[in-house]
Order: sequence, then C-alpha cells, then structure tokens
Amino acid sequence: MKAEVGLIGGTGVGNLLAQESGVPLHVPTPYGVTRGCLVKIEGRSAFLLSRHSAGHSVPPHKVNYRAMACALAQLGAKYCFATAAVGSLDLRHPVGSLLVCSDFLDLTFRNITLFDEKVIHTPFAQPFGSDSRGALLDGARSVGTQVVDGGVYVGLNGPRFETPHEISLLGKIGDVVGMTASSEAIAMKEAGVQYALLAVVTNLGEGLGGDVQHGLVSQAMTELGPKAVSILKQAVGELPK
Repeated sequence: MKAEVGLIGGTGVGNLLAQESGVPLHVPTPYGVTRGCLVKIEGRSAFLLSRHSAGHSVPPHKVNYRAMACALAQLGAKYCFATAAVGSLDLRHPVGSLLVCSDFLDLTFRNITLFDEKVIHTPFAQPFGSDSRGALLDGARSVGTQVVDGGVYVGLNGPRFETPHEISLLGKIGDVVGMTASSEAIAMKEAGVQYALLAVVTNLGEGLGGDVQHGLVSQAMTELGPKAVSILKQAVGELPK
C-alpha cells in the first residue's frame, strides 16, 4: 500500500482523524510498528496518525517520532501535515490563533535522529517544507480561516508546563511553545518527508494571563479541532501534483 501524504493529529485532533473511514494499517519500521489508517482525501491517499494514540495515552516525551517518520517514508509519502496544541509566548497570538510555523528551536534534549549508525548531517535551512507550508496556507485561505504565516516554535521536553520565568525567557526567542513538533520535524526531515505544522494556540504561557492546565488545553482544542481538521484536509488538495 502507498500513501501520498501523512496527517498527524495532536491533542484534540487525533481523535477526530480517527473517526475517518478508511483501511487500518500497521507499518513495521526499524523503530517499531506505526498504526494508522489509509483514507482518500481530495482524491489523494493519506495515512492518518494520532500522535498520542487512542485515549491520548502516550505523553509527548514517549511518542515514537522516528517510527512515524519511517512509516510515512516507507509508504512513499512526500508530505506530512500536523497539528499541535501550543502555548503563546506573545500576546499578539491570543488563544484561538493559528500559525503555520516557519522555524523551530529544539530544547527537548531528546536527541531525535535516524542516523545513529552513520554520519549524515542534514541541512535545516528550511526546517519546514516550502511546498507543504504553502499548501497549508492555501488550505486555510480556501476554507476562509485566518492564519499567521510564519513563527518560531520552541520545543520543550514536557510533560510539565513551563514556569513564568521560563515563559518570559522563551518569549524573547520564539512565538509559541510546545512539546512535540520540533522532534517530529527533525525525524520527518531526516526521513525525506516535507513536514508542515499548524500550531493551534490553546493558552497563554504561564504569567501572560489565564490558567495553564491540560484540561483547559483539551477544552480549547475541542472547539478549535474541527477548524484545524478542515484546513489539513483542504491542504492535501493544494499540494503540487
């Protein structure tokens, strides 16, 4: 079986993608088995993945990013779109904002790589794929949803949330903060899959206003998730032929 594109749903989106009708598929990789579903979206074959698995049971630092990237590469996918619930580091990005990120700063210290056994230095001048980013932006325009073109995603290990002082410091070097997408972007880039991220702001960083609790993040994604899914689906149709 083949897939042209992968869709990865994070908090509040993975469960929505899991409701799509398709063919369940288990893909063995050198890093373990990746479980997903093959569907048709906009006339293209897509492999749908839930980042945190059923019931949101896998924490961010234990997600098998390498297996997901290898599975998509083995299926022949050239592109991957993903969502991620993020905290805002800048009041210009209030709750409900959507960003198609253009760069990241990885502070997870997970050392995610597909090249443990040989020396390969992958260029990261474009941390997110140009074609995949463009398709996400076009997808958002097509469904009439405003998104921010660009932004720096700061990746932390989690699963705890950040302190006010950490947010104050991170706000000087990034736009949003999360626990998954920088690891995912590294694995996808090394696997040769163009990756693009739709960052969904679910909360202001600690100290910027409001509570920071997982329950509130999940609640925000319940409201924002359907909008994110519609953008992902439309973006599939916007990819180069």
